[in-house]
Amino acid sequence: MCSPEQAVADAHRREWALVLAATVRVTRDLDQAEECVQDAYAYALTNWTANGVPAKPGAWLTTVARNRALNLLRSQSRMKRTLPLLVLDDVDDDIADIAVERVDGVIRDDLLRLICTCCHPALSIEAQVALTLRLLCGLSTTEVAHAFLVSESTMAARITRAKKKIAAARIPYRVPGPAELPERIEAVLNVVHLLFTTGHTAPYSDELVRRDLTERAVELARMLNGLFPDHPDVAGLLALILLTDARRDARTDEQGQLVRISEQDRSRWDRAQINEGIALVRAALRKGPGRYALEAAISAVHTEAPSYDRTDWREILGLYTVLFQLWPSPVVALNRAVALGFADGAAVGLAALDELAAEPRLASYSYLAAARAHFLAELGYTTRARTAYHEAILLTGNTVERDFLTAKLRELT
Repeated sequence: MCSPEQAVADAHRREWALVLAATVRVTRDLDQAEECVQDAYAYALTNWTANGVPAKPGAWLTTVARNRALNLLRSQSRMKRTLPLLVLDDVDDDIADIAVERVDGVIRDDLLRLICTCCHPALSIEAQVALTLRLLCGLSTTEVAHAFLVSESTMAARITRAKKKIAAARIPYRVPGPAELPERIEAVLNVVHLLFTTGHTAPYSDELVRRDLTERAVELARMLNGLFPDHPDVAGLLALILLTDARRDARTDEQGQLVRISEQDRSRWDRAQINEGIALVRAALRKGPGRYALEAAISAVHTEAPSYDRTDWREILGLYTVLFQLWPSPVVALNRAVALGFADGAAVGLAALDELAAEPRLASYSYLAAARAHFLAELGYTTRARTAYHEAILLTGNTVERDFLTAKLRELT
């Protein structure tokens, strides 16, 4: 049985989004809902220590947070009439009715309401994704900043501006109708993708993977695919997530240390997820090569290879070339340079990586330094490889990845 502290931490990872989504329906104010939820978690630490962890932590937290919100609304009812609030045009405005709703069965629609509110077209794409990661997933500002490769102060200002714009613009807290939702699909997909990548390799964590985030991303991707069964980008994203997540159990050994794909036990890969992902990506590609479908196709090449030595790097390079033409991201350019090195040799790959050294958005990206270190070591440039590994270690926030890079550095010495 876990300690109250661990139970609160687990509940934060697994229940934050549901608790917040339910509380926003009461407050119609994002900042106030966050405060109420934070108060609920703080109270849980004291209450659970004294009385034990409840059978349904999420329901307990939701009750406390919503009761806190209701008390605040009653005490501020006059003032609230003069302030901008989220419009709940598909939810009963009567506080008593909201209060007696079952709180142990908060449905996924609440999550989708929160996503769609944060992904309103009035906000920039960057603000939409950042705000949803902050509110839906409970990620810290530091973690969201890491996902965007920007400073913490920049991200904090972006999130604050987005919240203020939501309130001032009277953005409704609801699931948009069929005519409105398609225009938000790109932002929603970006949210789910960043949610998954943040969980796939968790920044500033002692564990490689945050399963709560990857599982939530899978759930949201499946939900979107159910809403848009014929949308190639939605199918492509679900395929990408399934194919990538299928390798999760093989990415670390029994001691929790990172295992590179070249050394992974492929019998531990989830074949059911791989088969589902491959079927989805084929269907998506038939409707036109989109960003997520192309990324999923790259992952499919890896998962379909019977062994690492038989990986078709030439096909992967071609797919990255098409992807970069469609979506010219510096990270895609980096991945293409790595594929080039595996296809045409370390010297060619290193030259391509060196061309990216001046890209400001990669200046704090640890994978650029790590990739350079790998090719430098392979070419026998030991001193330069050590320097690159030191740089990668300094830039890496995940403890498991840092330990892996430190071990590679020791191998050189």
